Amino acid sequence: MFNIKSNALRHTRKHTGKKSFKCEICGKFFSENYTLSVHMRLHTGEKTYKCEICGKLFCLNSKLLEHLNIHTGDKPYKCELCGKTFRQNSALSTHLRIHTGEKSYSCEICGNFFLQLSHLETHLTIHTGEKPYKCETCGKVFRQKKNLYKHSTVHTTDKPYKCETCGKEFRQKSHLHAHFTKHTGDKPYKCELCGKVYGHNSNLSRHMRMHTGDKPYKCEFCGKVFNHNWNLSRHLRVHTGDKPYKCDTCGKLFTENSSLSRHLKLHTGDKP
Repeated sequence: MFNIKSNALRHTRKHTGKKSFKCEICGKFFSENYTLSVHMRLHTGEKTYKCEICGKLFCLNSKLLEHLNIHTGDKPYKCELCGKTFRQNSALSTHLRIHTGEKSYSCEICGNFFLQLSHLETHLTIHTGEKPYKCETCGKVFRQKKNLYKHSTVHTTDKPYKCETCGKEFRQKSHLHAHFTKHTGDKPYKCELCGKVYGHNSNLSRHMRMHTGDKPYKCEFCGKVFNHNWNLSRHLRVHTGDKPYKCDTCGKLFTENSSLSRHLKLHTGDKP
């Protein structure tokens, strides 16, 4: 009789929406004591669910089940708008904001909005100047972990990503994907403001700065800001005196490739 009564009470709470069980740490309320117990693991750090394949631990069984998709390759969460599939429901939820245009995360300093919290956190380093990711080989520092990873390929000659169409090899997977669109002609990334399309998401991101006016790349010497990383790299040569472009005929050095090209016409006799 007790079980029947308790089940009836739990069922009633579904209709009333009553949430009687409170987390004493964060103040969140729950309709069932069991749900509160599961929630408490977020605060205690208790991880009772273990992946039998790699040994990783999780506080929730649902997180373990989603993690297993990494090992199986399953992507059960599908976007009904574009058909793209994901391993985690949270990744699908984040992806859907691309279609809805929802930007829930706002920068308190400049007012820019972002689709993801991680994007906001990365953006904030523009204001703070923080570069927490350091290359152990050359000491160069970066704002984003992914940029450090990309940079690390400079120190190796390995090119593990090969184009199955033409055989060209790349150091980074993203470079292979960008290259492959040259064969397919596919341009799935569209600017919602002007309609221009791109074969790679990074190209669209760079293009969007033309509309937003965002200039996230700052010179640490003079404070000048730029909308593209390569513009900053070119500008830095003014301060460093670096001249990476060399004339093979006379040995003269130049800060920009365009200056070298103009100079070469002096040797070839072509009119500048």
